[in-house]
Amino acid sequence: MSIEAAQREIVEEFALFDDWMDRYQYLIDLGRKLPELDESEMTDDRLLAGCQSQVWLITEGDAERLDFRANSDAAIVSGLIALLLKVYSGRSAREILESQPQFVADIGLSEHLSPTRANGLNAMLGEIRRQAELALARA
Repeated sequence: MSIEAAQREIVEEFALFDDWMDRYQYLIDLGRKLPELDESEMTDDRLLAGCQSQVWLITEGDAERLDFRANSDAAIVSGLIALLLKVYSGRSAREILESQPQFVADIGLSEHLSPTRANGLNAMLGEIRRQAELALARA
């Protein structure tokens, strides 16, 4: 599945919910399904700056394929992570850098996240892009 297809699928899933309370609950449910990170993986060097809650991001792979694993101590943020992983994990660095996170606007996240959560989402997106840039530089 391409990045664009993954984003379309997210938009379709969110369209099933009539109001934002249901969408928040869906985000929380998605976050609960994230695989737990091992305690040894939750180190300060993997902790993202710019997020009010704690978010750990682990990047594995190279320019041909980057795999991301992440988790947070906040329920809704974990759901946001699940969306980002669906879109970006398992993609090439070039694919990541050539795409825009259009689903964020399409499902209305831009208007419905608190400023601190929006900053956290932007920090996560920025770090994913940074990791893709680093992978390309090493290639």
